[in-house]
Amino acid sequence: MSTTANTTSEEVSSNEWEFIHMSEQEEDLICRMYKLVGDRWNLIAGRIPGRKAEEIERFWIMRHADAFSVTRNQSKAKHS
Repeated sequence: MSTTANTTSEEVSSNEWEFIHMSEQEEDLICRMYKLVGDRWNLIAGRIPGRKAEEIERFWIMRHADAFSVTRNQSKAKHS
């Protein structure tokens, strides 16, 4: 008799994410840090007390979702 472990994916569609509220100061710091270090979310989160890298990345993706989809669509159009 063979048993298999039930595995669940921790990935969640961005459509299911709850919006993460950041203060104006946090948003400003995230934007400035992103310009300096790129998507090094752990480094950015280390500058914002109480925030995790995953929160910062999710906030960034949700805030810039329209820009990401436009870029992807432009890229697809060029390759068609």
